[in-house]
Amino acid sequence: MKGSAVAIFVISITLAGCAAVGNEKLRTETETSVSTKIVEGKTTKQEVREMFGSPEKTTFTDGGLEVWNYEFAKMSADAINYIPVVNLFGSSASGKKKQLVVMFDGSNVVKRYSMSESDVSKKTGLFNN
Repeated sequence: MKGSAVAIFVISITLAGCAAVGNEKLRTETETSVSTKIVEGKTTKQEVREMFGSPEKTTFTDGGLEVWNYEFAKMSADAINYIPVVNLFGSSASGKKKQLVVMFDGSNVVKRYSMSESDVSKKTGLFNN
């Protein structure tokens, strides 16, 4: 019985895949790789669109400058989700989130940009509120 429980646990972990959401073009990007592609004062809005596609979100500054936001997150279920009984009270997932923010000047040229990567976690359930 003990061996079959371990086998079920291993199979569960193997079958539990990762979930990825957002702009797939950011999946392999880093702060360094983006810095070789976007040059402040030189890269145009059209070039950014060709590299990363349409933004997930567009906003405007108080001064009327356009800001594009791109996001990508990859999450995996945490091991606690596979513990019998415990998983009835909640679950959690953790992973990485990447965010690219690009601000354009009045001539549709990149004025500033920021690329960041951070750890993220999501918890649900009775004891995680």
